[in-house]
Amino acid sequence: MTQDYAGDLSPEESWKVLEEDPSAVLVDVRTEPEWAFVGLPDLTPLQKRCQTVCWQNFPSMEVNPHFVEDVRERGIGEDQKVLLLCRSGVRSRLAAQALTEAGFKTCYNVAAGFEGNHDDFGHRGTVNGWKASGLPWKQG
Repeated sequence: MTQDYAGDLSPEESWKVLEEDPSAVLVDVRTEPEWAFVGLPDLTPLQKRCQTVCWQNFPSMEVNPHFVEDVRERGIGEDQKVLLLCRSGVRSRLAAQALTEAGFKTCYNVAAGFEGNHDDFGHRGTVNGWKASGLPWKQG
């Protein structure tokens, strides 16, 4: 079975790609409330900015029909490595598939996303994901 996007990367592997490839870009596909209240990856140590494009529109959570167009409007090209991030890695996988289908050549899903899986108490952000990996992030 062929994969319909470039693959999954851990948050640490994603940071390394962003660090080593000046044209690589991170696109956070969560919703505006998530960016504002949960936080965003902070790429300033890499002299980059996290791009934000909603995969689903809040509060309906319907898929954004303009997602690919919105990514292109951010100046992201089909030849760039595009790393996609959501809360846990589900929406970003779908976004990676959609961009690949639209002609983007190298789209990765950041596995475990920004907050990762639930811990034993039902909380996110402590088991895996961007935040739990100790990578830079900032609160709205």
